[in-house]
Formats: sequence, structure tokens, C-alpha cells
Amino acid sequence: MSATRRYCLAGATATGKSAVAQLLAERIGGVILSADAMLVYRSLDIGTAKPSATERGNVPYFGIDCVTPAEDFSAAMWLNEVERASASSAPCIVAGGTGLYFSALLRGLDPSPPSNPALRATLEALPLEALQARLAATGRTIADPSNPRRLVRALEILESGGELPGGWQEKVKPALTALTWDRAVLHQRIARRVEEMYAAGLLVEAERARTLYPQWSRTAAQAIGYAEAFAVLDGTMSLAEAKERTVIRTRQLARRQEVYLRGQFEVTWIRGESGDTMESLAEKVAQEWQL
Repeated sequence: MSATRRYCLAGATATGKSAVAQLLAERIGGVILSADAMLVYRSLDIGTAKPSATERGNVPYFGIDCVTPAEDFSAAMWLNEVERASASSAPCIVAGGTGLYFSALLRGLDPSPPSNPALRATLEALPLEALQARLAATGRTIADPSNPRRLVRALEILESGGELPGGWQEKVKPALTALTWDRAVLHQRIARRVEEMYAAGLLVEAERARTLYPQWSRTAAQAIGYAEAFAVLDGTMSLAEAKERTVIRTRQLARRQEVYLRGQFEVTWIRGESGDTMESLAEKVAQEWQL
């Protein structure tokens, strides 16, 4: 995307990234590249807070509805969406909460580890502290030692006889802009979103998606809200319990997302304040980007 003006807007879930990106794309005549690992799945719309066709208006979108929940999707496949978005001469707003996608875009994609499913399964079962100790025993270091996924990848490479790429020890952090809110306000926004999802028909969507695709990929199965919706449909969880569990998991996700962003990037935080609308928040971002 070197020939295209690119603006990166990150942030935790429910911070308003999609709405702000939409407003700014309309302002500058741009396109939007979703950097959200769950928006790539067709048929998963309500539970992933995917912008509807009406909300998108005339703004071209990339990185959404790429595969079915039964199919795998990777950062390498997402970079193909980057190429598609870059084919347009319009400015591109990259918006989402998947830090791995931003890292792949701004640092380059890490090489695939040697294929060793048994070793990977063993490593993925270990707690963070055990992974860190195992890496320390190799005498190697990585730039983000608190990232379990990166630790597993590093150990899989090293213990399969490979060597870590130099970029994994990179100290310079790429820059991006991110939205944030006070914790209490963000929790309120999350709770409201969960209520809106169920009111919009999450249970119907979940039942339809499960009928169409009985077997989901590992990543799709991690989509927050759907496991709880399935439990309600199966009679193993009440609606109130499902909503509460979804809120809790979404809060946990938001915390992980912000921790990742702080650790991996030089972030310019745009803080939402009491009384802010999506329009006023978009204006703050526009001022930061000098649009």
C-alpha cells in the first residue's frame, strides 16, 4: 500500500472504531480495510458487530465476509485483502482490534513455523510462565515475551531446528492511532452492545450459522457470543446467564487488546469523554491525522 495514503485506527472492542472509520472514510472519499479477525466470516454479522450494508453506504470495504466459519483464515490471507485495498487510489483507513493484523501490516508477516502439530499442541497447553521459562532455556529472546501466541510460534521454530527472524527482537515500535475510553464507560458500552445483539436476533443468526456450517474452524469457534448463544439454544444456559457471560468475555478481550497495543506499538490514544458522539470522536481523530 505504499502508493496509497493509509491511516491505522486500532482500539479495543466497543470503542467505536467502525463508526469513526466510516465517518472519516465518507469525509475523505476513502476505503476501509477491516483489521478484525471475526469480521472475515460470512454469516456471522450480529455477534461480530459487523457494519451492515446500510451502515457502509457507498464506502468500499475490504477484509470482511472473506470465508465461511468452517474455513481457516490467516494473517497471510488478510494481507491479500491489504493488496486488494491498495489497488484503489483512494486513501485507506485500516480499522479494527486484531493486533496481529496491524503487526503484519506494519512489520511484515512472520515466517510460518515448521509444521509440527504435536509440538504445537503441547506448547499451547502450557501456561504463559512455562512458555517464558522454556524460551529462556533456549537462550533466545523475543520483543513481546508476554504474548502466548508469539511464544508458541517462537518455541515451535526453535525446537524444530529453525532460527528466529531478526524482526522478532525488534525494539522500535511502529506507530498507530487507537481509541480508548475510561474503563467504566467502556464496560457500559460493552453491556449495551450485548443487549443490542440479542435484541437484533443473535439467537436466530447463531442457529442459522450452525445449521449451515456444523463444523467451525478453530478461530471462528472463538467468536465471543456464539458459544453462549448455542448454549441458550441447547437449553444449557439461560438467556440472562448467556448475556452475562458474553459481557465478561468481551471485557476480558478488551483488556487483552489494549495490553497488546501498548506492548507492540507506539500508540497515540484518542480518549472518548463524557458527552462525546461518534461525530465528535471522529473529529478528534481527524485532527490527529490532519484531515
